[in-house]
Amino acid sequence: MTAPHKVFVSLFVVLMAAAGPAFAGQHIVAPKELSKIVSARVAADDADRAAVREALARPDVQAVAGRMGVDPNRLTAVVDTLSGVDLRQAGGTARKVNEQLVGGASNVVISTTTIIIILLVVILIIVIAK
Repeated sequence: MTAPHKVFVSLFVVLMAAAGPAFAGQHIVAPKELSKIVSARVAADDADRAAVREALARPDVQAVAGRMGVDPNRLTAVVDTLSGVDLRQAGGTARKVNEQLVGGASNVVISTTTIIIILLVVILIIVIAK
């Protein structure tokens, strides 16, 4: 190494060694706040999974999945593997299915619900294929 490189490397090492203690104990996000954020995300994920399981347990949804040639049990098994955007999308779609199937539905709503059910099944099939 040439002299200028040695000086640069030495200076870099000294600065990095000094920076460690200078920033020790400082956090961008407080641990307590981080814990709240993580807990909220876990709770939201659990709620999404519960909504998907509830939708998949409905006879209407199982019938649509069966007509599509998809085993509803396989879809249910996939729920635990969902995460991130896939889980939020499936959860949102499942909530729509659950809301529309509560208390009976008219023919128009049933056809709309069937489309939403198909979307839920397709989302889960895509996740299976990944």
